[in-house]
Amino acid sequence: MYNKRRKLLFLVNPHAGKEAIRAPFLRVIDTFVKAGYEPTVYLSQRSGEIPEVAAREAGDYDLVVCSGGDGTLNETVNGLMRVNNPPTLGYLPMGTTNDFAASLCLSRDPELAADVAVRGSTISVDVGRFGDDYFAYVAAFGAFTDVPYTTSQDAKNNLGKLAYALEVIQRLGNLPSYKVRLEHDGGVVEDEILIGLVSNSSSVAGFALGDLLDVSMNDGLLEVTLIRKPAMMIELSRVINSLLVGELDEELILSVKTRKLRITSDIPIQWTLDGEFGGNLTDVEIENIHRALRVNVSTEQLALNHLKGLGNHG
Repeated sequence: MYNKRRKLLFLVNPHAGKEAIRAPFLRVIDTFVKAGYEPTVYLSQRSGEIPEVAAREAGDYDLVVCSGGDGTLNETVNGLMRVNNPPTLGYLPMGTTNDFAASLCLSRDPELAADVAVRGSTISVDVGRFGDDYFAYVAAFGAFTDVPYTTSQDAKNNLGKLAYALEVIQRLGNLPSYKVRLEHDGGVVEDEILIGLVSNSSSVAGFALGDLLDVSMNDGLLEVTLIRKPAMMIELSRVINSLLVGELDEELILSVKTRKLRITSDIPIQWTLDGEFGGNLTDVEIENIHRALRVNVSTEQLALNHLKGLGNHG
């Protein structure tokens, strides 16, 4: 008897991660077909195209799989969040950092990731709303947070994470800070901030923050981390060490959990959403959209601490 195949929309950034998807491309498609899917492939031609395609087409599919880096994921999520009852998402992490994939322990091997995308366990995760836009794992501002999108694609392809490090080193002598007012569920904070992170991820910029911030990716809360401007820039080493050893330096780092927040400043702040430019703003409202998307992950990884309680939804 003929079994009707389920429909899969495969959104691909062909240039991500040294064009790593090119060699295994046919094997990835074969994995989709063998799992009972009829794939439709869309190769992105320009920035901003994937959210348009996802918003327009995803409602007609049973599963959407994207291949690329954190920026590709961000574009896909922004498209899916504009669809009523969006389909489940699968992700093939092909970028340089892949923080969202690290949080969900998704393999960077394209074929293994493809198998999880079509055969894995489905969990529900929160999504952040940033004004009229969305982010999968982090909205950030301040020193170094724009490095992912100001570093050229060629440099990222050729040097990987070293390209980010070189960009950071060039800026060490001139780091801006911002006087901000943070309104959150538990009160108000006013301070001079060097770096601000609003996240829903156990990995941000390669730092493992799951245990440090007690992260759950579907508890309805965002983790807000503000790094105060130190009296001397040499104290930045304290901040980095604090993050590495998993102990918050409360003198320099403020951390709160909240469902909604508002951040205002006297001058425009340049924001980054999942490593992509998010605008220059003096006033932004951010909120957690609870369990907004379904994502396929490896069944074995559900036992890990930062995935506990996410729930298996078939």
